[in-house]
Amino acid sequence: MTDDELLTKPAGVLIKTTLVDFPGCVAATFFLKGCNLRCPYCYNWELVSAESENQNNIQFVSCAAVLEHLYKRKNVIEGLVISGGEPLLNPVTPLLIKKAKSLGIKIKLDTNGTLPDALESIVKNLETTPDFIAMDIKTSPEKYKEKIHTAENLKDKDIKKLLERSVKIISSLSDKNYEIRTVLVPHLVEKEDIKKIAELLPENAAWRFAQFRNENCLDPSYNDIIPYTDRELSELVTFAKTLIKDSVLR
Repeated sequence: MTDDELLTKPAGVLIKTTLVDFPGCVAATFFLKGCNLRCPYCYNWELVSAESENQNNIQFVSCAAVLEHLYKRKNVIEGLVISGGEPLLNPVTPLLIKKAKSLGIKIKLDTNGTLPDALESIVKNLETTPDFIAMDIKTSPEKYKEKIHTAENLKDKDIKKLLERSVKIISSLSDKNYEIRTVLVPHLVEKEDIKKIAELLPENAAWRFAQFRNENCLDPSYNDIIPYTDRELSELVTFAKTLIKDSVLR
């Protein structure tokens, strides 16, 4: 597929302006469809299937439309968040980063860390190096294949090694321009899981936790799971702080 074909193909959902997705930047967010994980608590499940063109009346737009929006609003928008799904699955991602950076737009990349080869390729190329990377670690590596449901091309892979390598890649960014993110889902992320995730991280990592939302989950049974109480959340994050000092509940 040519660059023009990649850029003009419907690829994801555009949020035209966000003040919360990119630290310190007024940004746009582009959620690319397609993912190699099936997180049961995912609430962006409409993006999971790369084949769907218009699920539930969701309007997918092209990267060309995203770039046009960035150009028109370049006096206001400083950054572009490329998220998903898993954006590193999509061959258009490096091209989109390169084109956006040529407009003077900063790039934040969201990834699940299971594709270290693609991640390294983007980080090492100065034309596509993101300004900030957020990597999601869902639970302890041992639980992935049981609880997260990985795609076929991950079933024979060592998830722990993939995550470790991706952490090493993003932690090489200058000025600590990365963060690790974990959603605190009862039964999926418990104290022992936090300990095992921490073992993957450098001591100076920025670890950001989020409360679980029991609504619109990919696995409907997760809609019935009661989120952690404020006290339980505090206890888990306090424990995380004993392992990784810069651990924060958002």
